[in-house]
Amino acid sequence: MFKVTVDNITVEVAPGTSILMAARKIGGDVTPPTMCFYSKLQGSGGKCRTCLVEVAAGSTADPRPMPKLVASCRTNVMDGMIVKSITSEKVLDARKGVVEFLLLNHPLDCPICDQAGECHLQDLSYEHGKEGTRYEFQRRLFEREDIGPYIQLHMTRCILCYRCTYIADQITNTRMHGILDRGEHAQISTYISKAIDNDFSGNMIDVCPVGALTDRTFRFKQRVWFLKPLNAHRDCDKCCGKVTIWNRGDEVFRVTARKDEWGEVEDFDGKTGWICNTCRFDKKKTSDWVVEGPRKINRHSVISANHYLDVKKPHETIAEVMGGRKPKLLMDIHKVSEVNKPNVHLSEITGPATGEVFNNGNGTLLENK
Repeated sequence: MFKVTVDNITVEVAPGTSILMAARKIGGDVTPPTMCFYSKLQGSGGKCRTCLVEVAAGSTADPRPMPKLVASCRTNVMDGMIVKSITSEKVLDARKGVVEFLLLNHPLDCPICDQAGECHLQDLSYEHGKEGTRYEFQRRLFEREDIGPYIQLHMTRCILCYRCTYIADQITNTRMHGILDRGEHAQISTYISKAIDNDFSGNMIDVCPVGALTDRTFRFKQRVWFLKPLNAHRDCDKCCGKVTIWNRGDEVFRVTARKDEWGEVEDFDGKTGWICNTCRFDKKKTSDWVVEGPRKINRHSVISANHYLDVKKPHETIAEVMGGRKPKLLMDIHKVSEVNKPNVHLSEITGPATGEVFNNGNGTLLENK
């Protein structure tokens, strides 16, 4: 085992471990942020440069510092290595610069983006970003593109982390999309606008750190902080069947894979818990699932707020006062006012909940929708 010190905290890891994974073993603010690295995908990392750290001492045998900041996701530890993350002014300044580069072409879509509230770029810019931008040129713009019946691509929001292409390479039979062009013109696209229809394509949505790949069955229907995440499972012959369902009331608005504190899909029985499109897009009823209980979201954004675990309900005294008899009601106001009988359930709309699917705003769906 190698001993490595990250921000004055020493941990023992196996040889071949990257600095990033050693820092994750410590946890907390010591861990460098990542936008492109994904431990479940081979070959990921080394593209976004948000995980830069300073190596103050290379090893016990050679204690010289490394002359430049290194990407912690692609640099392995050595015995006796000393690393500075948040204790280095160079690192903090470099991360601000990286965030500024990532936001050069990224639009301010947070008020309308479905990723808002669980966006890694939001968290990164809040922790390491600057208030303004020095960029004065025209930002690049792309048309939105439907790449299949379930996924919409917003290339304008993409930061080219390549995660979605690794997903297609490593967990599906065929890859129909990739990177086109170079430099500022580089973009994710499919081969001659061909639809992506393999049965695990929905996992591209889970690994996307920004709102570039969105779920067409969930778009504009709810904000994630209004939903209640629940652990659930079902017997599925294609995948592990262990998911997180996002409810509001009795409606299931979306289904996602279960993610850990780093935003990566959890492992089950030694295998990564990718889920199939049947579980993700077709099973949108609570009765389709065996609900295990509330899901604790290990994130510091608003998505983890107001999910009350271990709630103690107040003691009801009316039944005791009335000797077990229920109070008599003059009328059931909910039935009279029909306040709880909406004309449209948003979770049942097959497409996005936009004004186009409603008729003059009176709450009724257009016939052709």
